Amino acid sequence: MANEFPQVMTIGGTDSDGSAGVQADLHSFFMRGVYGATILTAAVAGNSYGIQDSMVMPLPFIDAQFKSLAADLHIRAAKTGMLADRALVQNIIKNWQQYDFGALVVDPVIITKHGAMLLEQDAYDAVKNELIPLATVVTPNHYEAEHLTGMKLDTDAQTEAAAHQLQDSGAKNIVLKGAHDDPTQPTVRDFVLLESGKSFWLSEPYHATDRVNGTGDTLSAVITAEIGKGNSVEEAIRIAKRFTNQAIGHPIAVGHQYGPINHWANKIVYPQF
Repeated sequence: MANEFPQVMTIGGTDSDGSAGVQADLHSFFMRGVYGATILTAAVAGNSYGIQDSMVMPLPFIDAQFKSLAADLHIRAAKTGMLADRALVQNIIKNWQQYDFGALVVDPVIITKHGAMLLEQDAYDAVKNELIPLATVVTPNHYEAEHLTGMKLDTDAQTEAAAHQLQDSGAKNIVLKGAHDDPTQPTVRDFVLLESGKSFWLSEPYHATDRVNGTGDTLSAVITAEIGKGNSVEEAIRIAKRFTNQAIGHPIAVGHQYGPINHWANKIVYPQF
């Protein structure tokens, strides 16, 4: 279709307060100028205090969503978020291999940014051994990368080695997100390893704030959006890093505790961005 608007997709759960999950992805898609579709895998009742309840969508309903989108939309890139159990992970893989939805960005939501495990072992194994090898881009945080590789990432050399190990497992491009536990650290540094073998560090200012819900969702969603627009993987990653950092650095007052990042910050700081 001539002049077709770029269409991308997020595969994940809702977050009722809008700060994370597919809501954060849709905020990101809108701000990056792409049309966002959704495959809902779960529904979460939550707010800035935490998660109060959740439910997983029935697998036949997930199949139906994939079939509906494949029959009508031209999805150029998609991303996954948190997938609750092994059956769900394998269902997503089955559907992904059945249809052509372009590039796949995997945000392997298995361990929190503070090191707490989110998945049962069998679901973790499915993400590691079956989903990540399908990824065009994978975006683990510091603790996820340690768990996925069995390595301690205390030095730059160890971080770089871990990225190469993840690439050897099948993922084409790696964004290994740096730790940010130290409130005195001046920057947050991510290591990027591209399919071509090119690698580099991305550094942005560290912002001491508790309004960080949706950070990982947003980074992976912006990468997805930019790939869907036809940008290179490297350009998509660079744009996503800056966009996410600005969203953290200009917080908005929503909720009473761990609130959302500000997806509109870039229009304030970089009106042309």
